[in-house]
Amino acid sequence: MIVPAVGALMAVAILPALAGHSQANSQAKSGSIKQIAELSGPRGVASVGWGKTLVTEDNGNFDLVIERKHGDAKVVNLGNIGPGFGNAIDNRGKTVYILTGGGGTEADLPPGAATLFKWKPGWDEAKPFADIAAYQATDPDPYDQENIPEDSNPFGLAVDPRGGVLVSDAAGNDLLKVHFDGSITTIARLKPRLVKVPDGLPATDPDGNPLPPAGTPILSEDVATSVTIGADGYYYVGELRGFPGTPGTSQIWRINPHAKNAVCDPKHPYRGMCQRYVDHLTSIVDLGADRWGNIYAVTLSKMSWLAVELGVPGSEVGAVYKIHKSHGAHGHVFKHELARNKLILPGGVDVSWSGKVYEVGPVFGQGALSVIR
Repeated sequence: MIVPAVGALMAVAILPALAGHSQANSQAKSGSIKQIAELSGPRGVASVGWGKTLVTEDNGNFDLVIERKHGDAKVVNLGNIGPGFGNAIDNRGKTVYILTGGGGTEADLPPGAATLFKWKPGWDEAKPFADIAAYQATDPDPYDQENIPEDSNPFGLAVDPRGGVLVSDAAGNDLLKVHFDGSITTIARLKPRLVKVPDGLPATDPDGNPLPPAGTPILSEDVATSVTIGADGYYYVGELRGFPGTPGTSQIWRINPHAKNAVCDPKHPYRGMCQRYVDHLTSIVDLGADRWGNIYAVTLSKMSWLAVELGVPGSEVGAVYKIHKSHGAHGHVFKHELARNKLILPGGVDVSWSGKVYEVGPVFGQGALSVIR
């Protein structure tokens, strides 16, 4: 049994166990989080600087949130990419890029899905810039475990200041670069990992299908949800981890920016142009970076996305980790959880030039853009 990446996330929205949770409620209990603006199902977040932040919402809106010294922040709607989930957003100067998700092959997806859009001030609407699903139809995943090697669900986005736009595909299990002429190349492919079914899961899924017993080894897809560019110029890609979503098996990979068709291999994690940066994380859905060399990883649920989908009590609690690694492939990892146990289903993170950490969540229902102090 393999759960597709899109099912792993979208099914969370219908769980009765999550009804009533909101970012605003969690913030009221925490002096370390400051809510800036309420949003509907926020996922994408990108700091523009000077108190301005780009965000996406589950209704297709992409907005600019402007903080004000006196009074509430102002949410300026820039446009709408239509029905569906705007998974990520980023900018290069005044040009804004918005990424939509998928969860299917090119032939199965509706118009506008699995697409990189571009928008500029003065445009009435965002324009399709690159069809990710069409590219993945020509570049099947050689390590696919679901018998859908052309599947596409673009989920992570980062503009490379040296040129091009990086896209991590959670179904294609790869990192792509969209060049400014619209052409696409594959930077790296992430191989599956052998994991064990964790303890604590119920005997059946919500539909009554039996789940494998704890300890059962399963070859699990990486599900490349996220990408950021570190202060060192390298590309960093984070994994959700496919079924059974075993906690502690999500990795962050560090990829040479000159790589092409590199392989990120958990059996040989320190070879080649894609090497493991950090291991033992859980259900990563976004990455961010600051200018001092720290990487920030968003964990949707500290128990794993599957625990959320199965309604395990307490699984709605996620996290944002600040991570720094000492020099060398086997350097010591320093990991610090921000706003410990205060984040409910967080979806995205970004860090301003001044060091302010912005977070959005919960990713389903009423959410907010917040600053983690």
